[in-house]
Amino acid sequence: MSEVTLTASTGRETGTRPSRRLRREDLIPGVVYGEGKDATVLSVDRKELRRALSTDAGQNALISLTVDGTTYLTVVKELQRHPVRREVTHVDFLTVDPDAAIEVEVPIHLVGEAKEVSQNGGITEQRLMALKVLVKPGAIPDGIDADITDLTLTTTITAADLVLPAGVELVTDPEQAVVTAELTRAAVTARNEGDDSEGGDGDAEAAGDGDAEG
Repeated sequence: MSEVTLTASTGRETGTRPSRRLRREDLIPGVVYGEGKDATVLSVDRKELRRALSTDAGQNALISLTVDGTTYLTVVKELQRHPVRREVTHVDFLTVDPDAAIEVEVPIHLVGEAKEVSQNGGITEQRLMALKVLVKPGAIPDGIDADITDLTLTTTITAADLVLPAGVELVTDPEQAVVTAELTRAAVTARNEGDDSEGGDGDAEAAGDGDAEG
């Protein structure tokens, strides 16, 4: 995984009002911390942060963060967003050791087509959007594929079923459901109506037999 570069400024004031003022200036307040390093408050340019997180790696991008002339290898540990506008309001950077595995969440991508599900009036539903894994920073995958080709209405794809790249260890509960399938409402209604119709025919036949005997 390639690194992206980002420069941060220190010396910002902390607190709600100073942070709001920074955001009005298109700067995002944040902090960088890690093992053996005291937390340092900082700010980064909003557009530059967006650029850094716009690679295929997304939030798992390796960021070469320069702070007061010192460069750290980091990943974004947490992004806080505005509840309505979804704009980033705060960012936490975590310093990482390139030789030490870290826990990250990797997005799950559905691949293939569940033909048996669709042919039987069903739809697929992705229950889990990201997988927690343990991996070295330089080997973080952009995503994990979940092949739904063989999915049926009676099967479930779990975390344990996903094929992980070499060097990636599963942290998510192996039994966690990732993809399931279920009938659409229309299919359920059609089946129920079919059952009712068959039941009605049976009643009519029984009644007819009774009349004949009388």
